[in-house]
Amino acid sequence: MTILQRLKVVAPTLGAAALALVLLTGWTAVGGAGRPRPVEAAGPGWMLLPTAGAAPATAAFFTVRNPGDVPDELVAADWQFGSRITLKRHLHQGAAGRWEPTPALPVPPGGELVLTPEDADLMIADPPPLTAGQWVEFTLTFRHSPPLRVSAQVLPPGARPR
Repeated sequence: MTILQRLKVVAPTLGAAALALVLLTGWTAVGGAGRPRPVEAAGPGWMLLPTAGAAPATAAFFTVRNPGDVPDELVAADWQFGSRITLKRHLHQGAAGRWEPTPALPVPPGGELVLTPEDADLMIADPPPLTAGQWVEFTLTFRHSPPLRVSAQVLPPGARPR
């Protein structure tokens, strides 16, 4: 087999490999690879107005979207009043269940983390006096995404956002 015949055999494979390399290099150069898209808030959040005479704690709830294809995790939160915030999850055990602190809450790729009274929330110890309708500011910290500033409206017990 001559060199020209050998080139005719391998040329399509080499051409396809070179094209793939050029396309992947371009995709990476414009940020399509190696960088997750940051999470984003899906609207404002809400929090429960602490009940007078009850335990000195409340909870905040948000929905966070992950538009990228890389998983992320909510790893911490703080708010304008500075009191301690704990990430917690409800562990279902048949008809009963219990709450447990968790080091992180997953935000799946292409999905959402929805904090609700039935699943997971941000537990806030010793909040200052709050009023129904008041807006408060939070900063959510993620493993891969930059910090996300979000607002939550204080709602009385039994109320949910519309």
